[in-house]
Amino acid sequence: MTNNNMNTKNYESHYNESSFWNKVKQISKKVGINLVYPALLLFYELKSPNVPLKAKATIVGALGYLICPVDLICDGIPIIGYTDDYAALIAALRTTMRYVTPDVRCRAMDKLHDLFGDFDENAIYGELMENL
Repeated sequence: MTNNNMNTKNYESHYNESSFWNKVKQISKKVGINLVYPALLLFYELKSPNVPLKAKATIVGALGYLICPVDLICDGIPIIGYTDDYAALIAALRTTMRYVTPDVRCRAMDKLHDLFGDFDENAIYGELMENL
């Protein structure tokens, strides 16, 4: 994230697991699956023991940015309100994608099914890969 315009290090203090799940529940129906999926990938990647501390700091910063009520673009603005949050998540994933294991992907997909029901997993994964 330090190579990008948003320095998520400033947002690490906003991250904790409880706040993450509250935010995901709050926004899931509003912003949809395409924003929630990268957040879940990062969340489960963070829990993985083989992810180095530097990568975890990047993840915590991006998730903290998602949770933080004050960011570059007000989340309440229709359509564009979460574009900065999505950009922070994608930038963190670009940096840490090598640590996203099949188990991490599976756990994220399982949680997406809990939140959104049935959907085309290949389409969601493919769309994310296009943005990385």
